Amino acid sequence: MRKFLLMLSLWLLGAMSVHGQADYLLINGRIYTVDATQPVAEAMAIRDDRILMVGTTAQLTAAYPEAPRIDLKGRAVVPGFIDAHAHLMGLGLSRLRADLTGTRSVEEVLERLQAFARQLPEDAWLLGRGWDQNDWPVKEFPTRQMLDAVFPERPVWLVRIDGHAAWANTAAIRKANPRLLTEDIPDPEGGHIVRDAEGRPTGVFIDEAMDLIAPHIPPPAEAELEEALRRAVAEANRFGLTGVHEAGASLATIRRYQQAVDDGTLTLRLYVMMDGLGDAFDHFCEQGPLLDYEGRLTVRSVKLYIDGALGSRGAALLSDYSDDPGNRGLLRHEPDEFAEMVMRAMKCGFQVNTHAIGDRGVRVVLDAYEKALRTLGRTSGRHRVEHAQVVAPEDFARFAELDVIASMQPTHATSDMYWAEDRLGPERVRGAYAWRTFLEHGVRLAFGSDFPVESANPLLGFYAAITRQDAEGWPEAGWYPEQRLTREEALRAFTLDAAYAAFQEHELGSLTPGKYADFVVLSHDIMTVPPQQILQTRVLATFFGGKCVYQAPEAVALCPSEQ
Repeated sequence: MRKFLLMLSLWLLGAMSVHGQADYLLINGRIYTVDATQPVAEAMAIRDDRILMVGTTAQLTAAYPEAPRIDLKGRAVVPGFIDAHAHLMGLGLSRLRADLTGTRSVEEVLERLQAFARQLPEDAWLLGRGWDQNDWPVKEFPTRQMLDAVFPERPVWLVRIDGHAAWANTAAIRKANPRLLTEDIPDPEGGHIVRDAEGRPTGVFIDEAMDLIAPHIPPPAEAELEEALRRAVAEANRFGLTGVHEAGASLATIRRYQQAVDDGTLTLRLYVMMDGLGDAFDHFCEQGPLLDYEGRLTVRSVKLYIDGALGSRGAALLSDYSDDPGNRGLLRHEPDEFAEMVMRAMKCGFQVNTHAIGDRGVRVVLDAYEKALRTLGRTSGRHRVEHAQVVAPEDFARFAELDVIASMQPTHATSDMYWAEDRLGPERVRGAYAWRTFLEHGVRLAFGSDFPVESANPLLGFYAAITRQDAEGWPEAGWYPEQRLTREEALRAFTLDAAYAAFQEHELGSLTPGKYADFVVLSHDIMTVPPQQILQTRVLATFFGGKCVYQAPEAVALCPSEQ
């Protein structure tokens, strides 16, 4: 039957070519299809939102002689990139708040905050994100007094780059929970309040402790949320993204995405993970998943957390942090409690995608998955570990045995490599960011960025995956270069295998006839140029369902004229 259907589809394509049924052709290109049956092609025919045919320029111009043509002039084309772990609304909101990314000192943080605060009403909270004490001369957490010196009255709340810690001034603490300043309030489960020698909060709250302050911040206005989503979608398209796996969304946010689909403004295929076992989970567990809504929105997975981040020492480790004896990080749920959460999610038929960064966190997740699968038998499958940054040597094989996907972010490795070995030590670090080891064990990789933690630009992740170097080419051979990937492997992880991780490989992820016409035209051929030129590569045009949704100012005649 499968062979018959394949032959029928080929016959139909041939019949359509006779009648010239193509909206336009792309010709004279270097098209990397990520399709094993035809890895590289010169030309592609598009009809409506689908790919009709892929082949040589001569073949397609003969098959569709009347179709308009876009001459690629040798430029490279790849499938639309899919970010398998990101935060779309988080990206948009970050563009409306103080950007502290790349700050090299507390003084630079304060300068940026002062500049940003000038545009705010006097009584508004000052919100920002992106600080990282590991980039400062003194690599210690900052204090509320540093903020108080400049902002004695205005509440300030600054989320760390990884989203797993935040820095508040005294006014913010007083506004949210003044008891924190006068009473000995214990750490919440799965969180930590950083304290000074007298036991008073320093202003840094880690993981679950962030909830002591964050719920008291006034929520963004409707207009702000609309603008945030508009900016996030535009930025994603500008970087060649046509698909995003949203790593945790409430029911209200999912409804916002659905409205954007209805309005025709969501030029992305969103695969949404519900944010824990909350309102969205209850709704979709009762109503059933939302599958391929208008080809742009799917909700069939749930995002859970088991630990924090390595940079803030919240990742749960099997043994002490090498640079902080006595500290093994934080579990956000006890193993038995977490196992029950996984069981509940799988019983509802959802894919389970769990944030786990430390080797203990990863093990607790694998144990819970194994227990649920053994109890329930076949479930939706394709369960994932999000990040999977530090893995004990004996646990790599368990990913393959349980058919668990490693959803990873290559730029995390090149951001963390300056201090990760300090955290983990020279032996344990060999099991960190270990993409090659996963592939050698037969584990499927789905790549993303975790934006806004990292840049939304997938070309930075592609470069990191094949070099394990920073933009200056350090270290010379790459950081633990044995873990580097080939270009083909990296491209597949950002396209076809990311689609597989969302059960969408039959519709997305490769330039195959019958699939959605989601593709990107690049200024450089990332599959052949020297690695450093990948960082100079720009997206010239992004096509979503055959429509050009982004064209670079310098790109000429790449988008069909009627669009």
